[in-house]
Amino acid sequence: MTRLGESVARASEILAQDLSSDQAVQRLLTETGSRRYLDLTDLSAQEQAELIAARAVEVLPGVEKLAQRIEERRAAGKGLHIKLGIDPTAADVHLGHAVPVIILSRFQRMGHDVTLLIGDFTAKIGDPTGRTAERPPLTDDDIAANLAGYREQVRPFFDFEKVSFRQNSEWLAPYTFPELLGLMAQVPVSQLLQREDFRTRLAAGSGLTMSELLYPIAQGLDSVALDCDVELGGADQLLNLQMGRKLMELRGQKPQLVVTMPLIEGTDGTGAKMSKSKGNYVGLSAPADDVFGKIMSVPDRLMEPYLRAWTEWTDAEIAAATRRIEEKSLHPMDLKKVLAGEVVAALYGIEAAMAARAGFIAQFSKKSFTDVETLPVVELAEHGAEAATAVLSKVLEFQPSASAARRVAKQNGLRLIVESAAGQEAVVLAEAEAIRPLGEVVAETLAKLEVASGAEVTVYLKAGRKIAELR
Repeated sequence: MTRLGESVARASEILAQDLSSDQAVQRLLTETGSRRYLDLTDLSAQEQAELIAARAVEVLPGVEKLAQRIEERRAAGKGLHIKLGIDPTAADVHLGHAVPVIILSRFQRMGHDVTLLIGDFTAKIGDPTGRTAERPPLTDDDIAANLAGYREQVRPFFDFEKVSFRQNSEWLAPYTFPELLGLMAQVPVSQLLQREDFRTRLAAGSGLTMSELLYPIAQGLDSVALDCDVELGGADQLLNLQMGRKLMELRGQKPQLVVTMPLIEGTDGTGAKMSKSKGNYVGLSAPADDVFGKIMSVPDRLMEPYLRAWTEWTDAEIAAATRRIEEKSLHPMDLKKVLAGEVVAALYGIEAAMAARAGFIAQFSKKSFTDVETLPVVELAEHGAEAATAVLSKVLEFQPSASAARRVAKQNGLRLIVESAAGQEAVVLAEAEAIRPLGEVVAETLAKLEVASGAEVTVYLKAGRKIAELR
């Protein structure tokens, strides 16, 4: 049995236990967390390829081709050459940025060579992927500051001591105009305009610069210069990654394989990609308690994709936990606490994860609320027809105005806490729900949580750190 197989066997035994128990959760986090450092070189080429594919959106031209390339390199006494390009466009990094780095760590622990490519040259052009307008270019000082922040924040997920760092200005800056013209003569404009974001902008009459058209070519030249076997990137980067394959073929090189990573949905559950601009992200530099609380606020349906993205759980383990929820032998809240613990443990360690768990349970436990004698009460019979924003501002005076209450909701700070014999469930109220009649929102929330009519439940309205009981 492989080292990973032995770990899975131990974790499976824990997963069958009571996951509301601190002791069981700590054992599970210790076991699964140790996999972030597990040597995976004993896996076969096929097992390695499948482990990578299990967390990818696509492997092109196929998983079998990846396994074949691994086997070929092994026969030559080498590992694959893996590349991940980084455009250091921001100093603060969130969990969405950690996804490809986690996969890169798996490649690293499988014995493959990893190059982190710093797009210092292309950052000055600005990657247009997903943009509805041209992105402002960065200065050298911007790039240096953002890179330093990036390295520090993703360090918990990745061993920077075992990688090669390159900057694409090494080969792109001295590239001559005749060389560029010769290359462009071999790349059809129609191929560049296949990008949906380009077509959308042109249809809307927005500008599209030549530098943006050249961005995929510049990224493809990175693959040519590094002569890599595999390139990782987000699913929205697929056309850029395929350009690398095309240019490598034109240069007589063996085309790289492409592994695309999923774009992670934000914590607000609206379907939008996790991003700072939407405020639906979990920052890697956020305090442990904040990280734990933010994960606990997400809709239950995001637990599975989040487990896949940020933990070392196998598909079989995730399926086993999901099955227990369906069988009612595991409460979704308990699994969400495990997920939150996994993320905090990765960033700050097991001790911090268990402390954040204890803090969350203490803050949201029944004892914490019912022991507060002066807890304000809102009678739904009297105020249920009013919007949550009006209740927060006029009835409870938690917020100075309805617009201030809406801002709290926009920042995912407005929640309904539903307490029953089974435990507590925190449901984030989006801004749109905050302006609807509070009584309707409460009724719909109880229905979604499958709370039976007549069941003994207590519902609380929480805005930031202020809380009131709804009756």
